[in-house]
Amino acid sequence: MVVGFCGPVWNRSGLIGSGKGGQSWEVSVRGGMPFRVLPMGRGVRLGTGSVVRMSGIDDLLQLEPQGSQIYAEYIWLGGKAASPSAESDWPVCMDASDIRSKTKVLRAPPKSVADLPRWNYDGSSTGQAPGKDSEVILYPVAFYKDPFRGGDHILVLCDTYTPQGEPLPSNTRARAAKIFEQTKDLKPWFGIEQEYTMLTTDNWPLGWPAEGYPAPQGPYYCGAGATQAVGREIADAHANACLYAGLNLSGINAEVMKAQWEYQIGPCEGIESGDQIWVSRYIMQRIGEMAGVVCSFDPKPMPGDWNGAGCHTNYSTKPMREDGGYEVIKQAIEKLGEKHMEHIAVYGAGNERRLTGLHETAPITQFSWGVANRGCSIRVGRQVEIDGKGYFEDRRPASNMDPYVVTAKIAETTCL
Repeated sequence: MVVGFCGPVWNRSGLIGSGKGGQSWEVSVRGGMPFRVLPMGRGVRLGTGSVVRMSGIDDLLQLEPQGSQIYAEYIWLGGKAASPSAESDWPVCMDASDIRSKTKVLRAPPKSVADLPRWNYDGSSTGQAPGKDSEVILYPVAFYKDPFRGGDHILVLCDTYTPQGEPLPSNTRARAAKIFEQTKDLKPWFGIEQEYTMLTTDNWPLGWPAEGYPAPQGPYYCGAGATQAVGREIADAHANACLYAGLNLSGINAEVMKAQWEYQIGPCEGIESGDQIWVSRYIMQRIGEMAGVVCSFDPKPMPGDWNGAGCHTNYSTKPMREDGGYEVIKQAIEKLGEKHMEHIAVYGAGNERRLTGLHETAPITQFSWGVANRGCSIRVGRQVEIDGKGYFEDRRPASNMDPYVVTAKIAETTCL
C-alpha cells in the first residue's frame, strides 16, 4: 500500500520513520500489524520536534532477543505524582504525567509477579530521596503485555520503597491496598473516565488556529470530521495499545473542547483500578512521545469558555448492585457530602480552576447530588433510579488525580 503523508509512521512496536510533505511511502505489513499513518495536517500549530530516520536503525528495532530473553519495562511514579498536602494526610497529585520507567532484561518470561526481581533507581533524580541516600527500591506489583515491543515483552508496574522496606511518602498504593483489604468483602468496583487534552510541544491545543481560537464548543463532543475531531488516530492507537496490554478499557470518545478526548477504564475491583489507570497513562505518554504530541492531564488547560478535564469516578459496592441498592447508594452519597472538602483536598491540583459551577461542574465549595444532573458533585444515572440499584458517579476528581487516593478515599468514606 502506498500512502502520501506528512508525519511519523509507527506500529505497535514503535516508530518506523518520518516522511516529508508530499512524499509517498510504501507501508508494508509485518507480523499482521499494519503501520499506522499519523497525518500532521495543514493549518495546525505544531511543535518543533522532528524525527530523523537513520539507515539501518529500523531493521535493528525489528530484531528480537535470542532464546527466551525478554524486555521488562519497569514503571513507577515520580515525586510529583504524589506530593505532600497541607490540607490532607493523603498526598495530592501535582503532575499525572510524572511516570518514570527503565528497561530490565529478563532471561525468561515471568509466570507471576513473584517471578519478577526487585530493582532500584536514583530517587534523588525523581524528587523522592536525598543525594546522600538516593537508592529507592522497586517492588513489582503487576505486569502487562508490552504494546510497544510486542512478543513476550512486558510492562511492569512497581511500588516504591526505602531500602529498609518502608513505603515512600509518595507511595499511595501501599496505603490504598490496606483500605481495599478491609473492604474486599463489599467488592468495590470503579469505572474511571480519564479525560486529557492533546497539545503541541509548545503547549497549544492540537488543531487550534496558530493565532486565535476555534469555533465555540458544541460540535466537538463525540463529533466526526476534519474540523470537529482532532487526534482520533492517537486516541484509537491508545485504545488498541491498552487492549493489547490487557487493560480493562471500556470505551473512548471525543470530548466537549476541541482536542480533548476521554477513555474509560473499568469496571475494576479495588486496587486494580488505580493500577490500570496509571499504566494507561504511561501508555498514553509513550504514544504522545512517538507522535510528537503532549497528552496533558491539566484540569483546565485553556482558560475561558472551555470545558476543563476531569476524571469522573463511577463507583459501586456489591450491596449497591443488588435489589434495594438505591438506598445504599443514597447513604453513601450522604457520607461523601459530610466529608466534601476533605475529598476535594486530594482530588487533584488546580481543580479550583475547573470546579466553578460552569461547564458541567458544581462549585468546588458546594456539595450536591442529583439524578441525570451533570451540574452536581455526584450524578446518579436515570436507569439506576428506575432499577433501584446500580452505581453513582463522583464528578469532582480532576483529570490529574491520583486514582489510588481517590478510589481508596471513596471506599474509606463510604464503607469504613
